[in-house]
Amino acid sequence: MPNPHERFTALYNTYQARVYGYAASRAGHQLAEEVVSETFLVAWRRLDSIPYHAQLPWLFRVARNILRDNFRQATRHESLEAELRAWMDEAATDAGEHATERVAALRALATLSDADKELLTLTTWHGLSAVEAAEVLGCTKAAFFVRMHRARRRLQAAIQAGDTSTSTKPVTVAGRKFQ
Repeated sequence: MPNPHERFTALYNTYQARVYGYAASRAGHQLAEEVVSETFLVAWRRLDSIPYHAQLPWLFRVARNILRDNFRQATRHESLEAELRAWMDEAATDAGEHATERVAALRALATLSDADKELLTLTTWHGLSAVEAAEVLGCTKAAFFVRMHRARRRLQAAIQAGDTSTSTKPVTVAGRKFQ
C-alpha cells in the first residue's frame, strides 16, 4: 500500500487534467485553476474516504460542490457563455460541413440550461460512463438516463430551431446523430 503522499501524487497526476477540463466546461478557464486547487485540497484532506473504484466521479462531485458553493450562478453562466462563444468562433474557422454542424450544435448547446449542458457534456466531452455521471450529479442511474433523454430532446429541438434550412438534415454531436 503506497503512503499517503504517493497515493495523492498518483491521484493528482492521473486526474488533474480531467478535473481541469470539467471545471473549465462549467466555469470557464479563468476559474478552473482555482476549482482544481480546491478540489485536490479536499482530496488531500479526505484521502482515506476516496473510493478506489470511483476516484474520478468523486473528484468531479467535489469540484461540482465547490462550483455550486463558492461561485454565484450568474458569474458561472457569463463565463461559460464566453467560453462557448470562443468555441463557436474557433469552430467557424474549420472547413467544410463538419464545421457548420459543430457551430450549429454549439449554438444550440448555448441555449440550454446549465443542468442540461452539464448532463450532455459529462458523458460526451468528459468521457464518464452513465454510472459515473449519475454519481457526480448525485442521482440514480435511472434518473440520469431520464434526464439525459430529456436534455437530448431539448438539444435536438434547439438545433432544429437554430437552422430551419437544414432541419431535415441530421446533425452529429459527439458521435450522436440528431434529426
